[in-house]
Formats: sequence, structure tokens, C-alpha cells
Amino acid sequence: MSDRIKHECGLAMVRLLKPLDHYEQRYGTRWWGLNKLYLLMEKQRNRGQEGAGIASVKLHAEPGEEYVFRERAVGAGAIQELFDAVRRDREAHPELEPFLGEVCMGHLRYSTTGRSGISYTHPFLRRNNWRCRNLALAGNFNLTNVDEVFDHIVARGQHPRHNADTFIMLEQLGYLLDSEADRQYRRCKEMGLSGAALNEAIEARIDFERILGEASELWDGGYVIGGLTGSGDMFVLRDPHGIRPAFYYVSDEVVAVASERPVLQTAFDIETEQVAELGPGEALIVTKAGERRMARIRPAERPTPCSFERIYFSRGSDRDIYRERKALGRLLVPEVLERVESDFAHTVFSFIPNTAEVAYMGMVEGLEEAFNRQKCHALLAARATLTEAEITDIMAMRVRREKLALKDIKLRTFIAEDASRDDLAAHVYDTTYGTIRPGVDTAVAIDDSIVRGTTLRRSIVHILSRQRPRKIVIVSSSPQIRYPDCYGIDMSSMGEFIAFHAAVELLHERGLAGRIDEVYAACRAQEGLPKERIVNHVKRIYEPFTDREIADRIARMITPSGCPSPVEVVYQTIENLHRACPNHAGDWYFSGDYPTPGGNRLVNRAFIDWYEGRGRGDR
Repeated sequence: MSDRIKHECGLAMVRLLKPLDHYEQRYGTRWWGLNKLYLLMEKQRNRGQEGAGIASVKLHAEPGEEYVFRERAVGAGAIQELFDAVRRDREAHPELEPFLGEVCMGHLRYSTTGRSGISYTHPFLRRNNWRCRNLALAGNFNLTNVDEVFDHIVARGQHPRHNADTFIMLEQLGYLLDSEADRQYRRCKEMGLSGAALNEAIEARIDFERILGEASELWDGGYVIGGLTGSGDMFVLRDPHGIRPAFYYVSDEVVAVASERPVLQTAFDIETEQVAELGPGEALIVTKAGERRMARIRPAERPTPCSFERIYFSRGSDRDIYRERKALGRLLVPEVLERVESDFAHTVFSFIPNTAEVAYMGMVEGLEEAFNRQKCHALLAARATLTEAEITDIMAMRVRREKLALKDIKLRTFIAEDASRDDLAAHVYDTTYGTIRPGVDTAVAIDDSIVRGTTLRRSIVHILSRQRPRKIVIVSSSPQIRYPDCYGIDMSSMGEFIAFHAAVELLHERGLAGRIDEVYAACRAQEGLPKERIVNHVKRIYEPFTDREIADRIARMITPSGCPSPVEVVYQTIENLHRACPNHAGDWYFSGDYPTPGGNRLVNRAFIDWYEGRGRGDR
């Protein structure tokens, strides 16, 4: 993606099912579980580089010994900093073996609310003198109705210190965990238990289905929530639409959870089929005793897993994602050929590094098939007169593939606001000179998506135009991004999207600017309504125009001043997105069809903020 946006977060969990001595005897270290957690986190570094944290629970700590450990760090080097701190603690206190626990959780964070810093870094921890009431919480999520949940727990008598969704969920789950512990305490006392036996019985009876069911009944959003208790219980819960991803692996030695499938395959050297996906509304629960069960917490709604995971966010090393990204590229071939008039001899195909490379491979495969058909027709049409040399020349013709765009430098923070930033930004990418015949060849470059168009205008189109191609065609393997995300990805402002700006410009150009005021009034009229009654009025901004009209306007917007070559833009269709990714119907970025009521409320709020001068962004 040439215009970077922040990912949702990454979650990793490891529950050892054997005594620590087993791992020392088999693998040569008692730290096998924590080593696996480190590997799971490193392999998900793509999902968060603002901060990271780990939590660990010892199952057999003696009274007076610490049994819950947590460490957090911020910055791009947070993972290494965390495990360096664990190593130092281990060397300083070898007799205590801090962090050497049977239950571990790790988290990588990209903020989605604008709130950063150590206090917002997962896991969050709620302390208590009773082991089972300690709760560490981390996840990949964003609630659209955090204010409603906040009001609910305040009405119950709680006093949260913050209104961020993670704090609220921690307080909500912690309250319910306390209530469940109290309920079990009364039951066990009635059974005549006391002392250590009473405590053991309470810990063994905590009903996490009950806790998670009552808490999540209020939640609107996309989420994967993972938790550990001080007594050694572990759970992970996925939202009922399956918006955010979660995968797990179970053997006789370990239960492991991650946000992406291939990281489990790599960390544990297992096959694709050995990794299972957590179902929508489903929870995986592992008790202190190591008993595992799947629980239906929320009724599964219409599954709408995030399609952007498949296009961009998740690692392309996943077997299915790799195939889907190639399919996205292949499905663009008909329109690309239309734009270049099927002139293979005078067209050079490339990609914008680095995440678009797999879609580029699929596009090239489709182009080669089309070119082979073209060559076949040429051979058949002139088969009576062709010489062997002419046939050889035709067969030798290939799709022209070059690396036209190279990512060359990264702008550092000390020049981020400098007056020369735009000039420097134009040189973030470079081109391979001599690969285009000036005025003769068309340059086609595929990107995985176009969000703001800023990098295209300032850098990529600018640098490609230096070779003076006859025409530049920018291809997006995703459809037009028109609507904000509200489920855990940092795309919350209408001003983020060049497609929105293009539609607004077209409304003004065609004398339809009054529609903007009408949409604003309609959005305003819905404020205060229950989220279930709110509809997405922002769709009306795009209704007067075809996808092609908006794409053509975007092409004008990303053309830098003085560009010697005309620029065109080709987008994936939503229909072809679903053909390529049939099991991931979450297309709200492109269609505005939000899977939860809170999505409609937030898109209208985003439009109001834009209209009133907030969140206008930078095209």
C-alpha cells in the first residue's frame, strides 16, 4: 500500500499442557513456551509497531511468591525490549524465575483511537489478592458503542478511570469475574469447604461462558479478546460477525492462539490443516487444569470477516491469502487490457512495492494467458504464409515485466514538517531508468489499494513520469475505499479517502453540491437515535456517479503538476473482490454496508465531523 495506514493489533497466546520439566527434557529448555510466544510476536510484527506487551501466569507459585507477571514497552523495538527485560530479570533473580509461567499472552499494538503511550499498551492488568480475580486482558478490537458500555457499568456503581474501550472491557469483565467468584464462594461454603480447599474449588468452578456471555451482550464492534486469570484460566473470544481474525493450534503439549494462521505454522512447524479458525461468536477456554472446550458465547450473525485482511493486512504467506491476492490481480486483466488496447508490444507492467507483488503475479499470469490467445489467433490467421522464422518471433514475444518503482528512502521525523517535505517525498520512490521508451510505451503499475492518493501524487506518478511514458495506468487490486473503518483499523475520518474527495468535487462540478448539505442534515437528524435505527446516509454522496467517473476524477487528482503523461486509474470491483475472497464478505470500506449498527452511527458521525471542519485530512 503506497499510502500507509495502521493495521489492527496482533494477539498471541501460549498455554503449556505439560510440566515445565517436560519441555526441558524434550527441547532442552524450561523456557520453551515463552520462546514460542516471542516467535509468534515477531512473526506478527506487521500488525503493530507502536508498542507491545506480555503477561505470564505461574500455576504452582507458593503463597508469598509472585504468580502474575507483566511487561510492556513502546516503540518499534518494543518486542526486543520486552524480552531483553525478561532476560535481565531471569539473570538477576534465577531462584524466582520471573515470567517462567505455563500461561502466556503477548500483544502488538497500533493505536486506533489516537491514544498512545505505555498506559494504553496491552495487556491490561487488574490485580487482586485472590488468584482467580486477577485478570490480564489483550486483544484486537474496537467497540463502536463504548459510551453505552461505559454508562452501563457506571450505572452499576463502578467508577472507570478511563473511557477507552480496553479499560472499559477490563472493568466490565473484572466486575463479572468478581461476581462469579462470589457466587462460587457462597456455593462452596454451603458445601462445607474452607481454607485452601475452598479456594481450589472456587478456581475450578469459574464459569467463563457466563462471564463472557453477559459482558459481550453489550458489545457492538469487531473483536478478538484474550484473557488470563491469576489462577491459570485462559480464554479467547471472537465477535459474532467474525470481523477480526483468530486462529488456534492444539496438541498434547500446547494450546496456542494467534491473529494469523501462518505464524502458528512457522512457530510450531505444522501443516495448514492443523490450524483451526475460531468461529464467529465462539470462545476457546482452557481451564487451570488444562481442560479445553469450545463454547458458543454469542449467536453467529451473518459472517462478515474483514476483506482488507485478505487484500493487505495479513501476511501473504498464508496459503489461502496468497491464492486470493493472485486472484485479485488476475481479475483486473480485462479492464487493464481495455485501457492499453491489448497492445502488449508497447506496454510495460510493474507493481508498487512491496505488498502488491502477489497481486501483480496474478495479473501477469492472466496477461500471459491473454497474450498467448492473441499469439494463437495471429498464427492461425496467417498460418498459410508464415515462415518458420516468423512463427519463432511470434512465439518468443513475452509480456513486458519490469520493476518500474523502487522504494528507495524513508522520510525521518526530523523533516516530517519541514518546508521541503513535499520535494523530499517525491524521492521516496525511484524508477529504473531506460525501461520505458519515451512517448511510445504505456506504464502500468499495480498497487494493493489507494487510500489517500498522497504518495501516488507526490512520489510514484511523479517518478514514473520522468521516463515520459505515453500513458501511466495505476491499478488498484482493491475497490475504491469510500467509508471509514470502525472495527480496529486506523481509518476513521472521511477526509482520509481520495474517493470521497473525488465524489465531492464531482458534486460541485455538476451543480449537485446541495446534496452535501442534505446528507449533513440527514446525519444530524439521526443523532440521539438508538444505533439500531440509524442508516448510512453517506452513501448518497456517491450515488450520482459510476465507479468509472470517480476513478477518472481520482486520476486527475493524483496527476502532479507538469506531468508529461496522461494518467488513468483502474479499480477492482466489489463483485470481483467477492469472487477472489468468497469467505470474507466484510466489504464496508467499499460498500458502506456495515455489519453492526454501530458502524452506521460512526460513518454518519465521521461525515458530520468532516462537514463541520474536523477530520478533513490530506488528499
